[in-house]
Amino acid sequence: MGMGFDEGFFCGMPPFFMLFFLIVMGMIIYGVVTSANRYHKNATSPILTQHGKVITKRTSVTHHCNSNNHRSSSHTYYYVTFETDAGQRIELTISGKEYGMLAEGDCGMVTYQGEWFKQFKREVI
Repeated sequence: MGMGFDEGFFCGMPPFFMLFFLIVMGMIIYGVVTSANRYHKNATSPILTQHGKVITKRTSVTHHCNSNNHRSSSHTYYYVTFETDAGQRIELTISGKEYGMLAEGDCGMVTYQGEWFKQFKREVI
């Protein structure tokens, strides 16, 4: 006979599967809470504009494979590190378009909010 609604979710489930389920649920909840906290921190940070210089650029590529239907995908994240006149270094995630428009050594005004890149206005020399 099948499991009835009155027997509970874990009824008859081996302890290993219960533990696995609880660990996976805990990881999902942790990820959601961490993302929500990071979003809140960035959203409530002041929007700052400072003079800075592009120190370095980097990319990070993630690959995802699905063995069931033999499909794969990848995503590229773009990062730029700016150094302010005060010597503070700030690494921000930016779009691929913005990444391509910047070169190491560029100077100008960088606007950001927390970890969010807003814009960069290059100095005209």
